[in-house]
Amino acid sequence: MILWHIFLAFFIPGILGYGGGPSSIPLIENEVVGRYHWMTVNEFTEVLALGNALPGPIATKMSGYIGYMQGGVLGSIVATFATVGPSLILMIVFLGVIYKYKDSPRVKKMTLFVKPTIAVLLGIMTYNFFKESVDTSGWIQTAAIALLSFLLMERLKVSPVIIIVAAIGYGALFMA
Repeated sequence: MILWHIFLAFFIPGILGYGGGPSSIPLIENEVVGRYHWMTVNEFTEVLALGNALPGPIATKMSGYIGYMQGGVLGSIVATFATVGPSLILMIVFLGVIYKYKDSPRVKKMTLFVKPTIAVLLGIMTYNFFKESVDTSGWIQTAAIALLSFLLMERLKVSPVIIIVAAIGYGALFMA
């Protein structure tokens, strides 16, 4: 039964997450944290940070890890397939149709309506992460890390990968 739950937890966001990883991550969080309670928001945030630090698509890395934690190697395989399955199926089935109507005004309008929805989902996820960080680490550390990260990325053009690794190191040393 756990393999079926793992499959559903990643297949449903894969179907509904139009736009790739950034749009499906809040949906995955809802399934993993909200519905199945496999992780806390803080643990999910750490997995997301680790997924961002590694090369490749975020959602597939996260699904492989979470699937492995819940169902071992077979759980990892099921979760990864469930994540890429909807896109794979839709690409195979609708490739000709999408190519034929790619310049259609209706398709372009649909994209315009989907973008704000993705922005709202990402905003809600960011708020939940921020709230969890404040609850576990306090305002001072949360604000200091956010401000320092912003300054390093925007002013000094430091790579986000370096900042994520440094934040993970800081958390491991001073917040454990």
